[in-house]
Order: sequence, then C-alpha cells, then structure tokens
Amino acid sequence: KQKMHDHEQIGLVACASVDEYQQNKIKKHELTRKEKEDDRANHVYTVGANTGPVLLTFKSQESIEALFKKLVNELEPVYNFVDENSVQHTVYVVNQAKRIKEIRDIFNKIPELYIADGHHRAAAGSRVREKMKEENCNHSGDEEYNYFLSVIFPHNHLNVLDYNRVVKDLNGLSKNEFLKRIENSFTIEEINETPYAPKDRHEFGMYIDKNWYVLKPKNGTFDENDPVKSLDVAILQNNLLEPVLGIKNPRSDSRIDFIGGIRGLKELENRVENGWAVAFSMYPTSIEELMKVASEGMVMPPKSTWFEPKLRSGLFVHLLK
Repeated sequence: KQKMHDHEQIGLVACASVDEYQQNKIKKHELTRKEKEDDRANHVYTVGANTGPVLLTFKSQESIEALFKKLVNELEPVYNFVDENSVQHTVYVVNQAKRIKEIRDIFNKIPELYIADGHHRAAAGSRVREKMKEENCNHSGDEEYNYFLSVIFPHNHLNVLDYNRVVKDLNGLSKNEFLKRIENSFTIEEINETPYAPKDRHEFGMYIDKNWYVLKPKNGTFDENDPVKSLDVAILQNNLLEPVLGIKNPRSDSRIDFIGGIRGLKELENRVENGWAVAFSMYPTSIEELMKVASEGMVMPPKSTWFEPKLRSGLFVHLLK
C-alpha cells in the first residue's frame, strides 16, 4: 500500500510471466530504445536479479479491490515507512495458501495486464530469460528467470500526473510571429491565472514572456476517433511542436525537455525565466487512454504519462537463480 498526500493505492507485488509478455497478454504502449534495453538487461543478468519492478495495471474489478482491502485489514505490516518524498510505503506478506489461491483464482480471470511504466525493464526481463534459457540445457520453464518483478495495481488506483514541456527557442520566430503561426491550429486566450493548469482534455497552458495563455485546438486539427492522434501530447506535437517549432523527434531533440508534474508548474516558469523560450502545461493523460492505445496495439508519443507515487527500487528483489 502506498499513500501520498490524499492519494492511496493498494496493489500486488508479484512476478509476471515472460511468456505472457511475449504473447502480448501483457500489453505495451511504448517503444523502447536499444541502448536502454542493453543497459537494463546487462544489469539484471550481471546481478542475477530484478531490483526494480515493472508497473502493471488491469481493468479494475470489485472482487479484487475487495480482496486487497480485506488483506490489508487482516494482515500486520512487515514494513511501514515514509520516504524522503513523504510517500508512505506499507508492505504486507501474503503467505497463507488459502489467500494465495484466492488471488491466483481471481487473476486467472483477468484477460490482460497493461504496462503502465517500465517498458525497458520488461523488455530486459524477456531478453535475460532468452539468454539464461539458452545457457541452461535442462531448461524446464519453471525457473525463476522465466518471470520478472512487477507491482500490479487496479487501473483506478493509479495516479497519473501531467507531463509538461519546455522548448529552448522559438525556431527563429519572434514572439508575435510565433503567436500568429499557432493561431492556424489553436485558439489563444491570455489568462491571469498563474501558473495555469489545464482544466480538461484538449486544453493547454502556455507560458511565454511572463504571460500565461490558454490554447485550444481548432476543429479539424486532429482525429478524435484515433486513440493516439486524439491524445493531448500528440495534438501538441503534431500541430505546434513539429510544424511551428521544428521539434521533429522529441526523443532526441535537445531543444525540448520534459518536466514531470511532481515538480509543479512553477518549474515551468523558472525554466522560461532562466533562458528557455516557452513552456506548455498539459492535462494528464488518463489511464483509460493508455489502455485503449495498448489494446489497439498502438504506440503512445514519448513522455505521455508520469505516475506518482513510484515503488522504490531495491525494496523488493527477485532472484533469478
């Protein structure tokens, strides 16, 4: 169980099947980068353990939530501490055969899990399994390396924060030229609320030259029926960041940076006051949007979601041998 301010989430720490990951029963929504995969896989293989969990989720069911709450009320915690970010972590061990069977029976009825965060960790777990399988002439499929460490929360427990953007320059445009260009795709309204947090989907805050503006995309600038193109991060990228500011590849372009919502919107103002040209505050991508993209086998734009609180690496360790 984790608690951060008024938010509480209860989930299951367990090992997820590499086979089910490879069979796409554990669904993905993000591309991975080879160098990051290599780094994670080398670490896992060298230490012979998973030390950081993959964050998984599923479409919530009342029976599972009721069981989780029942276990929390019945069991005594083995660990209970507050970390330096004021997040409370409470750990309960389920070791009764009856309760383990209850959990297993309920999860057997769940058709799929979704990776919320940790695509590189999951991919590394899959790669390490293949390597250790090849090295083991007596491979049976029951070895610990056939699984990777995960923490699994119902989808309605997860707390998704905004993932904001700052851009270094205006791509050679003056402020007035920049505002004129974005009027092709957005309505623009200067606003007194500072800093400005968008109130709904398809609304953006923009901070430039000590002023906040509200941007709303005009009709026809995106396809509402497309699970990816209708995401706010995609609307901003396709209608402003790329065509106006020249940010073609946000994964690699050093002119753009991403600021997780945990750092607050004041950080956007600080960046602009200290040399960056413009900042954009985003409405958080919903977990339902994430699952829809993953169910369609599609890929979300980079830096679409920021989850808090996070489970601490090293709190749980899964040994592969």
